[in-house]
Amino acid sequence: MADKLIPIASFNKSLNNYLRHDFNYDTIYQSTGLKKHIAKRHPDCLLYLDDLPSIISSPDYIGVNPNENTKNFELVKTISQNIQVGIKLDIKNDYLYVATLHTITEGKLQHGLSNGRLKKIDK
Repeated sequence: MADKLIPIASFNKSLNNYLRHDFNYDTIYQSTGLKKHIAKRHPDCLLYLDDLPSIISSPDYIGVNPNENTKNFELVKTISQNIQVGIKLDIKNDYLYVATLHTITEGKLQHGLSNGRLKKIDK
């Protein structure tokens, strides 16, 4: 594995209540390459990297990206913007990892809620 994995947050198994698949993992990891990915693809979100543990542990919304072929889920937390974290299962090595982090507009959030792609998490 080229990138080193860093444990970033515990996986809250109650999130499985909102997902199609049960994920039986204790930890979500971040690769050392995530910062480079964010800097290249979503540079405006670099300031949210330090917020990853709190976004993952206390998201406002959850959903699944239907365009992905792997088991995945997305978490959205409203901070100063709507921050979406994409989490995927590495099937070969059997762990959950943060694949991406980016902002979504309020319109995209509302559209995801209305079409069922996103669900509000009961707190």
